[in-house]
Amino acid sequence: MTHRAAVLFDLDGTLADTAPDLAAALNSLLAADGRAALPFERVRPWVSWGAMRMIQLGYGETLDTARMAQLRNRFLACYEAGLCRESRLFPGVAEALDAFDAADVAWGIVTNKPGWLTEPLLAALGLSERAGTVISGDTLPFAKPHPMPLLHAARELGLAAKRCVYVGDNIRDIQAGRAAGMYTIAATWGYIPADDDPAAWQADRLMHAPDGLTPLAGELGALLGVA
Repeated sequence: MTHRAAVLFDLDGTLADTAPDLAAALNSLLAADGRAALPFERVRPWVSWGAMRMIQLGYGETLDTARMAQLRNRFLACYEAGLCRESRLFPGVAEALDAFDAADVAWGIVTNKPGWLTEPLLAALGLSERAGTVISGDTLPFAKPHPMPLLHAARELGLAAKRCVYVGDNIRDIQAGRAAGMYTIAATWGYIPADDDPAAWQADRLMHAPDGLTPLAGELGALLGVA
């Protein structure tokens, strides 16, 4: 099937609220090392920055490469063990995906999460068979903010990049989308530290709640200049 346009999403902090399980994994790691747990409110803003930034937050010290690699492996093992205990789609996301399907708008996922975690998470969320394309952080030689994953996703959907929208909650999402030539939307409901200003990311639009996604199904023609 040929689609007229597509909406591509980041995963953690954009489509799915995975912070509870990632924070639990970090606290499991800290507990195993005899360290105090961190409050969820302190961990949540850093989830979209990835495992290493979360580990730095928890250990509060400069870690050499070998120590960081060891902790990262242990952290990911903790996360895999509780991958989708509390993770859910953000309210409004399921309705938006239904609207895209009904409007013949393709959609897919481009994440920096490794495939061995992305695939079971999407299965648990009921998205594996629905997404038109899924690009993980280890699918290609480069991950975001490089545009390669987004350009590859567009090719898999049979669309030019200019016919795609990319939605994400981190500056690297917007950097990747802009470099790929896509219309970009900053998802401000995601995991954003207090001192980070999404208005400075140069996204084409700021969106403050996931229920703003559903109207895109009827707006893409005008937004992207496609019939």
